[in-house]
Amino acid sequence: MISRKHFLFGLIFASLFGGLIALGGFHLVYTPEEGIKSFDQVQPVKFTSNFDTASIAVPDGLNFVHAAEVTMPSVVHIRSTFNGSGHTASRNPLDEMFRDYFGDRFREREGQQRRGRSTGSGVIISGNGYIVTNNHVIDNADDIEVLLNDNRTYAAKIVGTDPTTDLALLKIEESNLPYLTFGDSDDLRIGEWVLAVGNPFEFRSTVTAGIVSQKARNINILRDRSGLQIEAFIQTDAAVNPGNSGGALVDLKGRLVGINTAIATHTGSFEGYSFAVPASLVNKIMDDLLEFGVVQRALLGVNITDVNAQLAEDQGLEILTGIFIMRVNEGSAAFDAGIQEGDVITKVGDVDVKNVAELQEQIARRRPGDKVEITYVRDGDLKSVLTTLKNTQGNTEIVEARNSVVIEGATFEEISAEEQEALGIDGGAKLSDVGNGKWSDAGIDEGFIVTSIDKQVIRNVQDLRNALLNKSGGTLIEGIYPNGDEAFYGIGW
Repeated sequence: MISRKHFLFGLIFASLFGGLIALGGFHLVYTPEEGIKSFDQVQPVKFTSNFDTASIAVPDGLNFVHAAEVTMPSVVHIRSTFNGSGHTASRNPLDEMFRDYFGDRFREREGQQRRGRSTGSGVIISGNGYIVTNNHVIDNADDIEVLLNDNRTYAAKIVGTDPTTDLALLKIEESNLPYLTFGDSDDLRIGEWVLAVGNPFEFRSTVTAGIVSQKARNINILRDRSGLQIEAFIQTDAAVNPGNSGGALVDLKGRLVGINTAIATHTGSFEGYSFAVPASLVNKIMDDLLEFGVVQRALLGVNITDVNAQLAEDQGLEILTGIFIMRVNEGSAAFDAGIQEGDVITKVGDVDVKNVAELQEQIARRRPGDKVEITYVRDGDLKSVLTTLKNTQGNTEIVEARNSVVIEGATFEEISAEEQEALGIDGGAKLSDVGNGKWSDAGIDEGFIVTSIDKQVIRNVQDLRNALLNKSGGTLIEGIYPNGDEAFYGIGW
């Protein structure tokens, strides 16, 4: 009989022997892990599925990589500063209406002087340094600095501006720059992918994506004394914020299809929709500014409104889309072509137009003297007529560039270098048309050249405008007449 002592000893021995066997078996199938030298050693997770992800990768032409790589080197950062000697940097009407969504403009008081700064974006459109941006980014700027994508910095000069489309052409002195080619914004389709590239919130070279939400959109953002503003925006849902203004809207081939200009917002930041001037219009405006220094604006010479269901019912129209003519200006292109009040325009050339924005864009893309066929409906009949477009002066001549400003009914212009030399003055603003108002009431005659206001030197019409901005009380106006007679006047504001 086995004693209890021997039984316990055997049980312990069996347990130890079994453990040794298990441990030996584990070492036969296990290789000790070496020390970790990189997280790559512990993170190469592989799935057992043989699913080939390459078959669902977004192919070239449908992703955004190529367009972004092409566009970013050609989009610049623009910094405009407003210095002056005691004058106040003025704000564009866009700034007042929209709290300057795109300029990120701010003011800082230094003693009794006020300085301003505006930042935005621009797009290089030629290798020799021409840049397109929004007019409200550089409006009234004393100095304009352009920062390239590769961090090179240049001083820029203004070649020309067009407030009616909120566009401006700048020039920097450089060659062999990367630039974007113009695409055909007419070919854009609703739902098509586009990229917005700019410098929002000072974040350089930012790319966002969206689709074309609508075309020829009028949002009533532009204001111009002439009433000739053009709004036929491309609407997208690409994110655009303060600083994007003047930046590029491109298609997936990296072609420029628009200049980002505005957003619909209640807060000043992006809330879902942005708006760009279409490239086909941009191209024409830039060509005009390059060749003439001023936009050659073609006009049909009519007062118009969109056709809608209510208007169609009131006027007995048989169509629900088109542009209804409320009035034809005497002596205008439309008047000469026999177009009448009550006609409904449906086509310009071979392009169908359904609303005022589309019609205005098509006409604005032409120059005075251009002939274009206008198709319209009169009394239910479809008609067409060839019209010769006219300029703002009512003729077909080329309009010469002239930097002028109208203040209180008086028109001021720049003076020539020859006149400055003859009179021994350094700049000034010449009164070319007195008109009715404070200037004529003060007894100032045409030809008077303003050289200072309240002892502040006036070198050009922009200085004049800035000096008189928000003026109040009595103002001392000093200057000289073309015959050399110096004079001074007091004007109350």
